[in-house]
Amino acid sequence: MALDRSSAGDPARTLALLWRDPQAVPRRGPQRALDLDAVVGAATELADRDGLDALSMRSVAQVLGVAPMSLYTYVPGKAELLDLMLDAAYARMDRTDTTGRPWRERLTAVAEENRALFRRHPWAVSVSTLRPPLGPGLMAKYEHELVAFDGLGLTDVEMDDCLTYLLTFAQAAARAALDARAGQRESAMGDAEWWAAVGPLLQRVLDPATYPLAGRVGAAAGEAHGSALDPEHAYRFGLARVLDGLAPLIERRG
Repeated sequence: MALDRSSAGDPARTLALLWRDPQAVPRRGPQRALDLDAVVGAATELADRDGLDALSMRSVAQVLGVAPMSLYTYVPGKAELLDLMLDAAYARMDRTDTTGRPWRERLTAVAEENRALFRRHPWAVSVSTLRPPLGPGLMAKYEHELVAFDGLGLTDVEMDDCLTYLLTFAQAAARAALDARAGQRESAMGDAEWWAAVGPLLQRVLDPATYPLAGRVGAAAGEAHGSALDPEHAYRFGLARVLDGLAPLIERRG
């Protein structure tokens, strides 16, 4: 499956649309019953419900009740539409005021905001943003998140590095949680039911003498979490380790 990525369309046209350049954004008129925001909103609702695999210019047109070719008067194609969807999602994110709070609380708030974003828009988890959509939503998100690192004595490059490290973890954790939900949905059984089914089968083939650590540790973790992976526990544990990893740098600078 091809990887969905942002900034895959025409750069000049995409930026003009993201920033709503009047010359690039069509206005309402006799031949235009929609506007760009309506198209982006319909595409987002479709992706929220059915995932990015269901997203196409034709499917969005069906949701809006218009001819597919008419959408091309608003946006050149799916690549540009995806950038607009991401930027709109970024613009609507909650932004916690962490003024005066300890740095760990500020960074935790950033992680939680991104976690909420991926819960609201699961399709965004699978989009590579190594080349981000450079619209007003993304820039407002970036500005807000950098505030969490401001005043800690970090260089500008270190601030960006630390934020990237934190956001990479948040997206990976969201992906694991999404995979766990998909597994339960597709198998029609919860983790406890799955373990009850495969546990006895595993005991028949697993030699404890050959895999002593795997057997002991796996059993302990499974008993503690009720599954091979508890996404909530993994997120909390991982976030604490991310903050611990940043602590020497931040505290040394401070």
